[in-house]
Amino acid sequence: MSDVPKLSITMLGAGQEVGRSCCVLQYRGRTIVCDAGVHPAYSGIASLPFVDDLDWSTVDVLLVTHFHLDHAAALTYIMEKTNFRDGKGKVYMTHPTKALHKFMMQDFVRMSSSSSDTLFTPLEMSMSLASIIPVSAHQVITPCPGVTFTPYHAGHVLGACMFLIDIAGLRILYTGDYSREEDRHLVKAEVPPIHPDVLIVESTYGVQSHEPRDDKEARFTSLVHSIIRRGGHVLLPTFALGRAQELLLILDEYWAKHPDLHNVPIYYASSLARKCMAVYQTYIHTMNTNVRTRFAKRDNPFVFKHITNVPASRGWERKIADGPPCVVLASPGFMTNGPSRELLELWAPDSRNGLIVTGYSIEGTMARDILNDPEEITTVKGATIPRKISVDYISFSAHVDYSQNSEFMEMVKPQHIVLVHGEATGMGRLKAAMQDRYKSRDEEVKIHMPRNLETLELTFRSERVAKAIGTLANKPPQPNDFISGLLVSKDYSYTLLDPRDLRDFAGLTTCVITQRQKVALGVGWELVRWHLEGMFGQIEEGLDKDGIATMRVMGAVDIKLTAEQELTLEWDSSASNDMIADSTLALINGIDKSPASVKLTTHSHNHTHTPEHRHPHADIVDESAEVTRIQRLAWFLEAHFGEVELHMPEDGDEMEQGEDAQGPSLLVTLDEADAVINLTTMTVTSSSDVLRRRVEAVLDMAVSTISSLSEAFTAGMPLQMDDAQTADGAKDKAGSPGLPSIPEEDVAMKDAAKPAAEGGDEHAENNMKTEEDGTAGGDGNGEEGDEDEEEDEDEDAILQVHD
Repeated sequence: MSDVPKLSITMLGAGQEVGRSCCVLQYRGRTIVCDAGVHPAYSGIASLPFVDDLDWSTVDVLLVTHFHLDHAAALTYIMEKTNFRDGKGKVYMTHPTKALHKFMMQDFVRMSSSSSDTLFTPLEMSMSLASIIPVSAHQVITPCPGVTFTPYHAGHVLGACMFLIDIAGLRILYTGDYSREEDRHLVKAEVPPIHPDVLIVESTYGVQSHEPRDDKEARFTSLVHSIIRRGGHVLLPTFALGRAQELLLILDEYWAKHPDLHNVPIYYASSLARKCMAVYQTYIHTMNTNVRTRFAKRDNPFVFKHITNVPASRGWERKIADGPPCVVLASPGFMTNGPSRELLELWAPDSRNGLIVTGYSIEGTMARDILNDPEEITTVKGATIPRKISVDYISFSAHVDYSQNSEFMEMVKPQHIVLVHGEATGMGRLKAAMQDRYKSRDEEVKIHMPRNLETLELTFRSERVAKAIGTLANKPPQPNDFISGLLVSKDYSYTLLDPRDLRDFAGLTTCVITQRQKVALGVGWELVRWHLEGMFGQIEEGLDKDGIATMRVMGAVDIKLTAEQELTLEWDSSASNDMIADSTLALINGIDKSPASVKLTTHSHNHTHTPEHRHPHADIVDESAEVTRIQRLAWFLEAHFGEVELHMPEDGDEMEQGEDAQGPSLLVTLDEADAVINLTTMTVTSSSDVLRRRVEAVLDMAVSTISSLSEAFTAGMPLQMDDAQTADGAKDKAGSPGLPSIPEEDVAMKDAAKPAAEGGDEHAENNMKTEEDGTAGGDGNGEEGDEDEEEDEDEDAILQVHD
């Protein structure tokens, strides 16, 4: 397992916390960073992710999911204040996100310029913005070799996306903040069509559930209306962009339906929001059907009829606070500083006023603390004031709740789930709940919740996909087709192509390495052939271009009789050919030590040492071959199914005749069901699918069992070619031309161990063509006697055992 690449996931932020999201992915030498935010509860350097724990010059890609500060505000610092610029890293976000990120960062710089721990200057911010590359949803981007990513809509806020990242075939889905509920202007998060290996998902709400949208909208507007009736002011702390637009749409619609509220102003206290409304109107096409339909009818939903921007003069907060009842949407949402904090301090002592927290509140912020109903609050300047303002919480947060998050996880079907962007307690409950769900379904999905700076290592054995191009792609493969070619690996992608296309598509050329191995020969040529036939089946024999006697093993390895006591093995090097050559060499080196060799060549009289019988494992090449093969198939099938009947259209009852009858078949009967095996096409037909599948499986085993290596695996074409092929100078797959047959007058040379004796054995025919005039041997029958008859009986016994 040590050589299997590991995916390393390190959280520089948002590990068992909410805020400063920053996730580092490292796999096969590539480094991808997702999000770069700050922590809203801290300021200056303390608010940043743990940037010192990463060599930023090694980062290949930095992806930002959306414009919120806790996901994007540290981007400028990383790009301009670290060694990120010394590397080749690229930064990507969607078009709406880049447009809104610009305004958000301008406001961020303005708000932090008054403090002593400013993270960066306006100039550095402008320089970083110029380097950001905008992308569109569903656009497949290849930022560097071996890495691709695709953005998908995430809901949440305008331009928010989740990234499906592919690193060398490993797929990772990073959701960022996402919402699976379609609201008044945004689409809900998409489910990518590809199942990732790893899902890195937010766990902001843990196992909490949101109330239905209609119910919470009704409760919200009713609560606002009741505060107005009692003569109070309504404070809605929201971020300038995102949920604020949703709340404005709700309030504008409610005010339109209630004329008694027309004299009550709704203030939107954000100069940033005014700038950004143009961006919202520009990217109408990314919003849901409701907004697009209204816009098509020239009814722009973002031109509000009952919403007023606050005056630009200084001190407007006190003027509004001392004025008549009103509703104010003020930023920031966490009330750490700014207009929302100032209005809270002005309105807190009056019990007529009301505060409605509408989004998620991070621990350590005023928005979280005031939900505990404290009797007093501390001002920004450190003073203590009484808290009599009513506090209510109605979540319009565009984050998934437990039911939506769990449903999304099950639809995505990852092998591993990594929980981020959540507090430790809620995250732990979500992990336990999801483990119970998967366990009840017998599904094995591993769930992780790493802390900040805790590296999580995951190991995968994913499939590798090769794309066929060039000549191989001209003809689409059919089921069960075998495709062969050169597998080219580049940047973790694999391409299969024909060797002839290598120069055109890869700029490379091919060469053939021919290997030769010389072996001392201490036995006869025919004895070598006898052993080779026993190992590999049928051996092809002929002469090479120089007239040297040659045997070819499995169409790949040539064995040449280059001298009286010397063999030369020659083959074109490849993985399969080298394996065949190794086994051939090992077999030849062991021939003289084989007991079978001693038995076949030890005689008390003079004759050639040609084996009298074929090797029991050799392929049968005479007229009985077909009958023997059918007989062996029948034996194998009988061992599994009982009695098997042979049917021959012509004289089928006398199989021993060996006639080439058309359409021979075997009949298998089992439990009153019949299966017919066509011995010509080796196909099975039966009225019972179960029996047919069983017979097909056994038939496959039978064929592979009774077939020799040469029949089952052939690396090249046969030596013996027809006239047309010979005339064309055809070559086999190993690159060797077809060899002519050995002349009959040269047969006597095949016994390389000793010259032929006067009277050869009539059994020396053993697959050789000999002259009738006795060139290779005479009758020789008188000299054999009883000893030869005993040898015949022994060899017959061997054949019977192995038949």
